[in-house]
Amino acid sequence: MTAVTLGEIAQRFGLKLVGDAGVSIDGVCSLLPGRPGGIAFLNDAKLRDRLGDSAASAVIVREQDAQGLSGAGLVAADPYLAYARIARLFDPDRPFSPGRHGSAQIAADAHVGEGCWIGPQAVIESGVALGSRVFIGPGVVVGRDTRIGDDSRLLANVFIGPRVRLGARCQVQPGAVVGGRGFGNARGPDGWEEVPQLGGVHIGDDVEIGANTCIDRGTIEDTVIEDGVRLDNLIQIGHNCRIGAHTAIAACTGIAGSTRIGRRCMIGGAAGIAGHIEIADDVILLGRAMVTGSITRKGVYGSGLPLDEVREWRKTVARVRRLGRLDERIKALERGRDVSSAADTEAKGEDV
Repeated sequence: MTAVTLGEIAQRFGLKLVGDAGVSIDGVCSLLPGRPGGIAFLNDAKLRDRLGDSAASAVIVREQDAQGLSGAGLVAADPYLAYARIARLFDPDRPFSPGRHGSAQIAADAHVGEGCWIGPQAVIESGVALGSRVFIGPGVVVGRDTRIGDDSRLLANVFIGPRVRLGARCQVQPGAVVGGRGFGNARGPDGWEEVPQLGGVHIGDDVEIGANTCIDRGTIEDTVIEDGVRLDNLIQIGHNCRIGAHTAIAACTGIAGSTRIGRRCMIGGAAGIAGHIEIADDVILLGRAMVTGSITRKGVYGSGLPLDEVREWRKTVARVRRLGRLDERIKALERGRDVSSAADTEAKGEDV
């Protein structure tokens, strides 16, 4: 995008203007060192005294920090959120020209909406319907009978399986697999036998799916990802899971099948969540949390051992391993006390 004035940005996003409305902004920048033409944000009160050191042409601040501005700026209740919205004006990856690459394979009965781009070596199978302004990157495969909503973006080498419903304004990062076969197997007399995965995946609006993340289709009913969910890279979501609206999940988390996670949850990296359990709304799980049972109340939960110097870490692990034996010793001592108490009571009764 070409440069815009600070006044135009203030008007567009409903922000209070401080200083010269005619300041030209051609992009975003960090607060320090900053650069002429860039707009930065202050989200850390510890840097308030450094506002005068920034070379940025404008800074987004809270009301209580506005007096520290030495030049132009914008006042927002949440500077980071305001920055995120303004930064989209200057994102070079968003605009694209509609069309179809000559090497794309598109089924005769597929519906391609107005303003779409279908990239090199992409495959659009039978019964697919693409909304308007959908971006299909190189090497993307969209399986049969899938629906993709307006303004969604599928980047390079994404695989969308059959019977998937992807909402509007979704972003799917490179290498993600949505609607692959769920991990369904039945043990027979001669080994494992496949359980057909006959459901699909239903994804709401404004969902982001990170690179190489996998979402399995349902066994019978659909796997469901509700509106506004944010999934980082390298996440595994098993068949028949349901992820509540506006939940965010960090990288390398694994969620076993048929688990229900509530709305507005925040799940740290490398968490492991067992199957067939429920997690309430507004739950926060710290990184490396191991969840083996349902969580029925909102709150912050953690598990796993934090980092320590290896000698101390080994001592801690050894103590944990001894807890079982210590528990048995305590129970034995308690049983001994109970026997002694009973004997004392009986003796006192005889004395009486």
